[in-house]
Amino acid sequence: MARAPRSTAKKPRLRALPSPRSIPAEPPLDNAGALLRYAREVLEAEARAIQGLTGRLGDPFLRAVALLRQCQGQAVVTGMGKAGLIGQKLSATLASTGIRSFYLHPAEAVHGDLGRVGRGDVILALSNSGATEELLRLLPSFRRMETPVIALTGEADSPLARGADVVLDMGRMEEACPMGMVPTTSTAALHALGDALVMTLMRSRSFTTEQYAQLHPGGKIGRSVQRVADVMRTGPANPLVKETAKLSDAVGVMTQTPGRPGATSVVDRHGKLVGIFTDGDLRRLVEQGRTDFTVPMRDVMGRRPRCVSPETLVLTAAAQMRESRVDQLPVVDVEGRAVGLLDVQDLLAARFL
Repeated sequence: MARAPRSTAKKPRLRALPSPRSIPAEPPLDNAGALLRYAREVLEAEARAIQGLTGRLGDPFLRAVALLRQCQGQAVVTGMGKAGLIGQKLSATLASTGIRSFYLHPAEAVHGDLGRVGRGDVILALSNSGATEELLRLLPSFRRMETPVIALTGEADSPLARGADVVLDMGRMEEACPMGMVPTTSTAALHALGDALVMTLMRSRSFTTEQYAQLHPGGKIGRSVQRVADVMRTGPANPLVKETAKLSDAVGVMTQTPGRPGATSVVDRHGKLVGIFTDGDLRRLVEQGRTDFTVPMRDVMGRRPRCVSPETLVLTAAAQMRESRVDQLPVVDVEGRAVGLLDVQDLLAARFL
């Protein structure tokens, strides 16, 4: 088989591309004093960036608050990179204050997650440069969906700002970084601006402590506003005996009640609290030789017992138990009826004590 004739054309000579000029690195700091001074400079730079935002708040900020207040759907927060991480926190803060919100990753949005967005939503788009390609690709879709866009950016004349309905302009700022590149002052300002937006929105809605606690049922926040009604023993777990019952009946109730509370509320024929009888009272009767189990409860019960209402804060009730050195508190309604029992075992289990 004949070979193809070899080309006589000269091949171009390949030349190495010039390497990009690197920015000369500053000499590393090698002593504790210099390192601390530099760390303080970083904090001061970020503090100045945040402080500089105060003079930039105006009508656009108020329009952003109004849009979020009037939102019939969800607050959709989006951003790439570091701005995206700030956006995730912003979305979480919105949700924790009663504004339905979720974070939309721009890259995932163009591959189907845009279906999460609908009319009635409000978009919060975060980008310091305002030129993030992934965000810009979403703007036409947001316009078609008629979802207003609030841009949080450091470039008021950027493509993102031009495509937004409201622009919260942070202004240009130098990063607190030896190279001037790592997002630091810009992300600190973005974070603070988002917090200012959500806190102002919350203040405009008169969001209450109780509402906040309902969204945080776990941990210290939830415990701080929990009511006695949420933890008291009720129904079969609430030990009750009538004042005319025998001492033996009271001991039987205390023994047979689920959870073995170690006390029983004593009520009259109308169910109103008139006394309490505890394990400690029984031990004292034994020590005094008064072990007649046929005596009526009215003769051995503790009168005028300390009690709380179902709406009392659990922390308040717990403090009362500590001060009074008691293990149980009867819970009474507005008419004085014994509707529950607060037991120290339950408070210990829920970490109120």
